[in-house]
Amino acid sequence: MPNLRLLENSLPVAPLKLVALDSAAKFAKSVNNYLVEFRKNAKAVYKNDPAFHGYVEPSYLIDASVPRFGSGEAKGLFNESVRGKDLFILVDVCNNSITYNMNGYINHKSPDDHYQDLKRIIQAATGKARRINVIMPYLYEGRQHKKSARESLDCAYALEELNEMGVSNFVTFDAHDPRVQNATPLCGFDNFSAYYQFLKTLLESVDDMIIDKEHTVVISPDEGALDRAVYFAGVLGVDAGLFYKRRDYSTIINGKNPIVAHEFLGDNLDGKDVIIIDDIISSGESILDTAKQIKGMNAKRIFILATFGQFNNGLEAFDKAYEQCIFDKIITTNLIYTIPEAKEKPYYLEADVSKFVAQIIDFMNHDISVSNVTTSTEKIREVLAKYNQRQNFELN
Repeated sequence: MPNLRLLENSLPVAPLKLVALDSAAKFAKSVNNYLVEFRKNAKAVYKNDPAFHGYVEPSYLIDASVPRFGSGEAKGLFNESVRGKDLFILVDVCNNSITYNMNGYINHKSPDDHYQDLKRIIQAATGKARRINVIMPYLYEGRQHKKSARESLDCAYALEELNEMGVSNFVTFDAHDPRVQNATPLCGFDNFSAYYQFLKTLLESVDDMIIDKEHTVVISPDEGALDRAVYFAGVLGVDAGLFYKRRDYSTIINGKNPIVAHEFLGDNLDGKDVIIIDDIISSGESILDTAKQIKGMNAKRIFILATFGQFNNGLEAFDKAYEQCIFDKIITTNLIYTIPEAKEKPYYLEADVSKFVAQIIDFMNHDISVSNVTTSTEKIREVLAKYNQRQNFELN
């Protein structure tokens, strides 16, 4: 674990507890396992020090639930004390696989349902817990991050509401627009990316890449993801390119202006491996169109990296594109629910981010800067150099 000495020389804010809402139960279990492993290796003196009461536990998951009545109404419930605890609540607002009964009907939970459940749990803990932190990998209503004309500003209001309810810190990943944190300037807000986890998964699955300026390019599928692509390209030491979405602003279809064409801005892609990086795969229409155009530029292989794989329209379009050799691999993270069908596809890979999240929680519980858990550019480049030279390399 990085910077272990910092943890050994600091006190925890309060006894750590994880609250896993049903939407994030599987992911929280994996995070909990890493936390248990980390703290079992703590110095023996911690186990007998009153300041470290509850520091080493067989599990940090707390018994909590959000039961529902037959009418569909619900309540947040803790079945054990949370007084004085440093609570970390994990929620996945994108998990549409969770159902509940209402008046004899089976309903799938929407992001609004998950958000309401989160508020119910916060209400049950407010005034008792020492501190409340929310880990929401996909920021609720994050795509509605700015206001234009007569419309709601859902994400900003949600952050403001949760802050007023007593939340001290928000942790999210690849926020569509991190400037939304300005809605709560006095609240902690950390926005992470899974670059290292993407790289680890890619290098472990593809053993014949050469990652340098002559052989690899990182592409942003639109202007919104440009910062992400430029940073990743800079870390890898390769060039970056951009596809500009030309839209028809006179028409609105499904709440957005349709894309007329993608215009490419970048260097020659002939014979190069291309990494397309974005935050979300929703329907996949845009990113597959980008991949198709890149393939038409005689790119060698195409790897699609996205933090959140929603696959809202199913996998048929991806299956067809893969059969046509338009792309080679899709890598998304386990931060949100991914449909089981995707994991069975030969082109799909999942980047495990649970260890990273466990490290973030551990450092936050000690009130230490979470910048200590991010992987340095130097370490990534050292790994890449060994990989390119086909030497033994280790990815933690």
